[in-house]
Amino acid sequence: MEHIRYSAAACQTDLPNPIERREMRRNTDRILQMIDSAVAGSAPFVPVRLVVFPEFAHAAPVFPTAAELISKLAVEIPNEHTDRIHNKAKEHNIYIQTGSMLEIDGKWKNALFNTTCLIGPEGILYKYRKVNTWIPYEVHTSPHDIEGYDEPLFPVAETPIGRIGTAICYDWLFPEVLRQLAANGAEILVRVSAYMDPWNATAPMDWWTIVNRCRALENTAFVVASNQAASLKHYPPYSWSGGSQIVDFEGRLLADASPGPGERIVVAPIDVSALRHERSVKRGHHMLAHLRTEAYPVYRERIYPPQSRENAEEMLSYEKNNDLIDQAKRAVDKVV
Repeated sequence: MEHIRYSAAACQTDLPNPIERREMRRNTDRILQMIDSAVAGSAPFVPVRLVVFPEFAHAAPVFPTAAELISKLAVEIPNEHTDRIHNKAKEHNIYIQTGSMLEIDGKWKNALFNTTCLIGPEGILYKYRKVNTWIPYEVHTSPHDIEGYDEPLFPVAETPIGRIGTAICYDWLFPEVLRQLAANGAEILVRVSAYMDPWNATAPMDWWTIVNRCRALENTAFVVASNQAASLKHYPPYSWSGGSQIVDFEGRLLADASPGPGERIVVAPIDVSALRHERSVKRGHHMLAHLRTEAYPVYRERIYPPQSRENAEEMLSYEKNNDLIDQAKRAVDKVV
């Protein structure tokens, strides 16, 4: 059996955030340069085959309304940025998890997605659209909330370097997301994030590290987590904590960027063969095999969004998100 072992690179960016589509090219220029650096730096050692970028590396939601974001920043996928990254993936024979961009799709009226793509030498392997948007602030659309949505919520790509799945930022505070990716076959869980202070890699609020390590060990999977590292001047009102990490399938930190703003690339080995051996032989702590799925009645009830479909095609807003949260909190009270 072929032994699959290579390096992954978690790249964090500190870029001015575009306020119009044409400015996205500047960010993509720098992303391509960082890919070259990650590949060159590891070439004499264990070569990099997987490169990961953070949420909003291409464009951040710098406008408060969905209408403004759609008119000024949203793009369809594929686009010039994914084409350029595809060319880079072919050049180096690597796989690249893009930073997220704001996406529109003519198939879904009034929807605005926060989307990342896995791109390899063969092209776009999947698009992942953030399922758990960071409400109330984010006015993106969760594909889960679209009636009739018929695309996979949690796609996993079968590649020569292992089975890869991703989720974006707030998704990772829901263990169910990563459990479903693992159930769908994922061996490498990629985190595309824009985690800000105070929920970063520094105690006593080191949520970032705790969650990365928990999701790895509870799913027997590698985690490659790239975090936004924009300085406060680039993306107010928050400061962005960086701290990108790579974690093995038993929760060990293999690489860890120091917290704080600024570009960094951290690299660590991914041994897919060892992971597959571990999953096949272990009997204890095999949470995927030990899962009593029917034991949890909370999943039989709709919590968020509430059952009501009134104004389902209306664009999301901060105010509407807050109203839905209030309805969901009342639903939780009834379940409890």
